[in-house]
Amino acid sequence: MSKHDFLVVIPVADRPRHIQACLTSLRTVLQRFPYAGRIRVLLADDSAAAAGIEANRAIASKFSADGLEVIHFPPEEQYALVGSLGLSLPRVLGDAPRERYGHKGQGVMRNIAYLKVAQMLRAASAPTLIWSIDSDQEFRVNVTEDEGYIIDFFHGIDAIFTNTDARVLTGKVVGDPPVSPAVMTANFLADVEGFLRDMAAAEPHAPCGHHGDAARAGDAAYHDMAYLFGFQPAERYAYPCPLTGAHTAADCFAHFAGRANSFFYGEHPTRASRYEPAELFSTVQPARTVYAGNYVFRPAALRYFIPFASLRLRMSGPTLGRILKAELGKRFVSANLPMLHKRTVESGGQAEFRPGIETAQATIEMSGEFERQFYGDVMLFATERGLLGRPAGADFARTVDETRTAMLERYNARQQTILEKLGALDAQLDHPSRWWNRAPGQAAGFRQFAANVRYNFGAASSGHARINDKANWTQWRGRLLDALAHYAEDRAAWSQLH
Repeated sequence: MSKHDFLVVIPVADRPRHIQACLTSLRTVLQRFPYAGRIRVLLADDSAAAAGIEANRAIASKFSADGLEVIHFPPEEQYALVGSLGLSLPRVLGDAPRERYGHKGQGVMRNIAYLKVAQMLRAASAPTLIWSIDSDQEFRVNVTEDEGYIIDFFHGIDAIFTNTDARVLTGKVVGDPPVSPAVMTANFLADVEGFLRDMAAAEPHAPCGHHGDAARAGDAAYHDMAYLFGFQPAERYAYPCPLTGAHTAADCFAHFAGRANSFFYGEHPTRASRYEPAELFSTVQPARTVYAGNYVFRPAALRYFIPFASLRLRMSGPTLGRILKAELGKRFVSANLPMLHKRTVESGGQAEFRPGIETAQATIEMSGEFERQFYGDVMLFATERGLLGRPAGADFARTVDETRTAMLERYNARQQTILEKLGALDAQLDHPSRWWNRAPGQAAGFRQFAANVRYNFGAASSGHARINDKANWTQWRGRLLDALAHYAEDRAAWSQLH
């Protein structure tokens, strides 16, 4: 018998196709594993376009009419809620004017949604768990429709919170990696270059030979700097060809070439992670990282907000995780309850909306996301050194400066590694004896991928220029220190709201 109701919180910004797929998967998993408790969805709309807001409103209405309770929480209601608080929390809730109250970022949007959750729970008649997910995720673990719905999420989570004193539970994701392409490029280059070497040795009209068992992508296998998180660097991974039926090496080559640029929107065709079945309770263990798109908590944990949300940094989940680990200890746990993560939509291999990624014809500009990733890393590893547990002082500035210097050295060294790997890829692509050079355009997708790597990581990279620029660092340094210095004050103010 279920012990808890659920309130599923889904921030969404101009992604109607993603949210449609997400809610469809929720309805399907509930059909396969009926749950007796009440399940509601709070669709926290961070769209900037009126058409996006109306599309999300219509989707919420349609699912509600079909029996899945979906509450649409639009920007105008968010603005009114924040305005009614009687105190200002710009670092937590942002300070955008009403006319620009979309695209506030996932952290600010989640924090505002948690205020709405607290409001909704005042009238709750049963113990309720809050489940925060992302709109580009689905309640299954495999891409193949019939094989994916194998986890009884709600009964599993209910059992963990019924039988343990867990305060916060984080799952993971399978499918597309939950990190930015800004920190996966060196690994993916190695995989693409290895694929081309394999293809160079194959006859184009021979049967495809890329259908062996796919490599198991373990923790952080996709991350260029996995060692920062305590994992070993990963070796080259082979491309697992997804084509079915009779097809050739040339067909596989063409398919991968057509997918290569989707990497810049968050795909990693060679290192997508897969679900590893296990008895659920055997996987419950102390955690240190929150997957912001897949974590569940008791109402008491509403006292925790997404830290430094207004900075819109990446790595906010790991930063929150370090805070939870320090304060909750063994009551902050992880379990083998991943969701399917799909960064791109089926047609075109692009994301519906992805902040920090700009596309102009075939050129993909990712300096915005690159910068947010770099300073997110700086903030994460600075906070790991205990800054949030003591009053602000001169050591804050010293710690942030030292962390930035160390991270800059790593990023700049990795840039050189990327350029070396890019040179090896170019050598494979341009080799005059390669069969794909016999006809124009066969390798066009790979060449465009290489051009985008050079654009974003070469000598003229705007992303690297930003993180190396002293004036830019002066501005970011002030913002980081301001957020750190006021964190305790923001926590105290936030606690007044719950």
